[in-house]
Amino acid sequence: MADADQAVTSAQANRALRMLAHAADGQIKILGSLDALGKALADPQATVWIDMDNIAQSDAEHLLTKVFKFHPLLVDDMLHEAHTPKINDYGGYLQIVMHGINFQRGDEGLDTDEVDVVLGPNYMVTHHVEQVHALEQLWQACLRDGRPLAGGADHLVYELVDVLISDFMPAIDELDEAIDLIEDEVFADPTPHTLNRIFQLKRAVLHLRRIIAPSREVVNRLARDSYAVIDERDRLYFRNIYDQLVRMYDLNESLRDLVSGALDTYLSVTSYHINAIMKVLTIFTALFMPISFLSGFFGQNFTRIPFDSPWLLAGAITLMIAVPATMLTYFRRKGWL
Repeated sequence: MADADQAVTSAQANRALRMLAHAADGQIKILGSLDALGKALADPQATVWIDMDNIAQSDAEHLLTKVFKFHPLLVDDMLHEAHTPKINDYGGYLQIVMHGINFQRGDEGLDTDEVDVVLGPNYMVTHHVEQVHALEQLWQACLRDGRPLAGGADHLVYELVDVLISDFMPAIDELDEAIDLIEDEVFADPTPHTLNRIFQLKRAVLHLRRIIAPSREVVNRLARDSYAVIDERDRLYFRNIYDQLVRMYDLNESLRDLVSGALDTYLSVTSYHINAIMKVLTIFTALFMPISFLSGFFGQNFTRIPFDSPWLLAGAITLMIAVPATMLTYFRRKGWL
C-alpha cells in the first residue's frame, strides 16, 4: 500500500491522477493518498470522483484491479482505447464509454477523445488519454462550489455526460456555417482546394454521426433501464440529454445531405465549365476546318497550279475568310455561343 501511495503522489504531481471527495457536511476535499481515498469511499454519504488523465498504465491497472477490484474485462476496456460509446452493467457498478469532441475551427477537422467512466454506489472513476475540455470544465465547477457532487455519484455522471454532449452543438453549428461558405465558394470560384474542403467536411460529419448514434443509445439505456447505481429520479435528467441527442442526430443527417449536395453541385459546376471550354475549342476547330481544307487543296502554290490566275489567290483568301465568318454567324443564331 505504501508503494501504491507513492505512485499516486507521483502521478498527482504530474496532474495525471486527481481525486476529489464531497463529504456529507458539504466540504470539498482533494485526496492525496489511497488511504484518504479508502476513507472517503467507506462513507456512504460521500461522493468521490477519481480522474485518471493519461496516467501510466501500471498505476491505472493497480488502482482499478487492487483498490476497486473491477472486472478484468472492464479494466482491459479502460486501458485500451478505440471504443464506440457503450454501456455495460456489472451489477455493483456501471461501465460507460462516452466521447468528448475536439473541433478545429477553420480547417473543418473534427476528432473525438474517448472518456471511460465507471459509476459505483458513491464514486465515479474517469479515464482518458487526452485532455477533454468538457471534463476539465466540470472538474473546475466541482472545485468552485461542489454542487455537481452534491447530488450523488449518479447525478455527477449525468453532469459529465451533459457537458460532453453540450460540446457537440457548437461543432454542429460550425459545420453548418462551413457548409454554407463552401456552397458559396462552389458557385463563385471552385478549385481543387474546394473539393478537399468538401471531403474534409464529409469526413467530419460522418465521424460525428458514428459518435452521436451510439451515444444516443447509451443515454437511452441510462434513462429507461433499471440500474442499481442510478436513482429513479436521475433518469429524468438522462431523458433530457436523450432528447438533445435525438435533435443532434437529425441535424447531423441534414448536414450530411448538405455536404452531399455541395459535392454534387461542385461536380456539376466543374462539368459545366469543362463543357464550356470544350465548346469553345470545338468551335475554333470547326472554324479552322475550311481554312485547312482550302489551304491544303490549293497547296498554297498559286504559280504552278493548272488555273494560274491573279484572281485565284484573292478568291481563295476570300473563301478562307467568308466560310468561317458564315459558320460563326450560324453558330450564334443556333445559340451555341
